[in-house]
Amino acid sequence: MAASSEKLIIFDTTLRDGEQSPGASMTKDEKVRIARQLERLKVDVIEAGFAASSQGDFEAIRAIASLIKDSTVCSLSRANDRDISRAAEALAGAQRKRIHTFIATSALHMEKKLRMSPEQVLEQAKLAVRFARQFTDDVEFSPEDGSRSDMDFLCRVLEAVIAEGATTINFADTVGYGVPELYGNMLKTLRERIPNSDKAVWSVHCHNDLGMAVANSLAGVMIGGARQVECTINGLGERAGNTALEEIVMAVKTRRDYFGLDVGIDTAQIVPTSKLVSQITGFAVQPNKSVVGANAFAHASGIHQDGILKARDTYEIMRAEDVGWTANKIVLGKLSGRNAFKQRLEELGVELESEAEVNAAFARFKELADRKSEIFDEDIMALVGDEQQAHEDEHYRFVSLSQHSETGERPTANIVFSVGGKEVRCQGQGNGPVDAIVNAIESQAQSGCELLLFSVNAITTGTQSQGEVTMRLSKSGRIVNGVGADLDIVVASAKAYLSALNKLHSKAEKLNPQL
Repeated sequence: MAASSEKLIIFDTTLRDGEQSPGASMTKDEKVRIARQLERLKVDVIEAGFAASSQGDFEAIRAIASLIKDSTVCSLSRANDRDISRAAEALAGAQRKRIHTFIATSALHMEKKLRMSPEQVLEQAKLAVRFARQFTDDVEFSPEDGSRSDMDFLCRVLEAVIAEGATTINFADTVGYGVPELYGNMLKTLRERIPNSDKAVWSVHCHNDLGMAVANSLAGVMIGGARQVECTINGLGERAGNTALEEIVMAVKTRRDYFGLDVGIDTAQIVPTSKLVSQITGFAVQPNKSVVGANAFAHASGIHQDGILKARDTYEIMRAEDVGWTANKIVLGKLSGRNAFKQRLEELGVELESEAEVNAAFARFKELADRKSEIFDEDIMALVGDEQQAHEDEHYRFVSLSQHSETGERPTANIVFSVGGKEVRCQGQGNGPVDAIVNAIESQAQSGCELLLFSVNAITTGTQSQGEVTMRLSKSGRIVNGVGADLDIVVASAKAYLSALNKLHSKAEKLNPQL
């Protein structure tokens, strides 16, 4: 068992690796909102992006670096001078900064992807860390596809980069190939065989392709001696996702008797962070997801309910309020004033940039309050997110619609929306009201995109709840998510489709490498 005084470093890569989920690409403002919340969550390191991948990512990292004070801000870079220089430039304003550089070390990746010999990869790794050290003392190195790499070669590379000044070594299970005992023992062997292994903090970065990302990460901690875990909110990430931050943190805290480690996370911020990431990315959290799922603390079985009523710990190993779950509380109504609304935004951690944005959000709140008698925190978060999204790229903007559905007749929809500031009116028919709306919009937009996903989630409980709609569109290899919220799910669907079209129109291409 680890000494109780040891701390487990939580490295959050939602804004970098999490963003690689198809359609999860975020704008600069969205990344800043999440980064601020991650700081409130008290994560140790925020990997804000990959500066060399695009100008947009560079600007987002630079904005986050200038705003975040309590967490280390990190940028990923490939093992070359251009990427590292770009990362250093983006991080220049950070109070605490880290450059995270990587290169593939498995025979498969070196031969097929890099087309480099092992000796060339070794030399490139050394040069990259040496160069990164010119900009910061905090340098992390990752051997991509480390879990499928030759042990002897890994030892040579990692010993060399530690000698060059790498302060964190991240053992990456890039394709989710690891099995807990094998992965943990591989890391343990590396630390035992590398003479200078004690000069660096060892980290784990696992993917969930076989459903073992959290288990592999914890095995890396307990068997391998890792003291940093790289993870994402809601387990967001490429393919099947990454290690889920909320599961790692609550496993370590709940079973401190076994892990013997401390984490600095403010666990009461876990659920608010989960909801924010879900809302921004359009990736809904499944109800039976541990810790942050809607059913995580629900008990349907009569035996369970009886036990909970008699003694809570009969069936609950965590308290719902400890991770940020609270009963839905009416916070504001239609008689509430602007100051009360603004104060509630501050309590929710929402920071609007100008008084004009506060006024616009308040106007939307009053409009909602006239239609919905009970306003919950989730409603406020949704309408603010809707407002901020609208300001980011307004090429397409919803204005109004009318829709008719009747049994035995083909549904029709008439919609008004603006294109580049000019209002257009169009009509469409479809197999259902949503299909009719999409056909109406496409009669004018003519995007030629393919609808991959349509989902509706109730923001709160009850029939008065707003519906939050996610639409995932694909065009020419690009995949984007659009999100819209409204009391009328047909209107929410129109907003979501237009939101997705805006993202396609922005042409914000990303080329993120994967770890």
